[in-house]
Amino acid sequence: MNSEEVSVKIFKALGHPIRLQIVKSLLDTSLCVCDLNLSFDFSQANLSQHLKILREAGILESKKIGVEVHYRVKLKGISRLLNAMDQTVEEYFETLDY
Repeated sequence: MNSEEVSVKIFKALGHPIRLQIVKSLLDTSLCVCDLNLSFDFSQANLSQHLKILREAGILESKKIGVEVHYRVKLKGISRLLNAMDQTVEEYFETLDY
């Protein structure tokens, strides 16, 4: 897999609103699936599917602690990427004022 394919895989994984929320909630912490499930209003099966996509894209990593599975952001650059995205979105809305 080349760098362009990896970039597309990461952006596709972040392209869903729920997955973006999940990643943002994990930027500064590690959470178990049970805590994530309480934070979001959708089924555990749906959450698991989104976590799987984020894990396969290399964005998240998981660690089993006892009976719980904890997730955290694996790639340090994701925080910078999301900050750049937030700035880009802000710039986008500023351009609508013309």
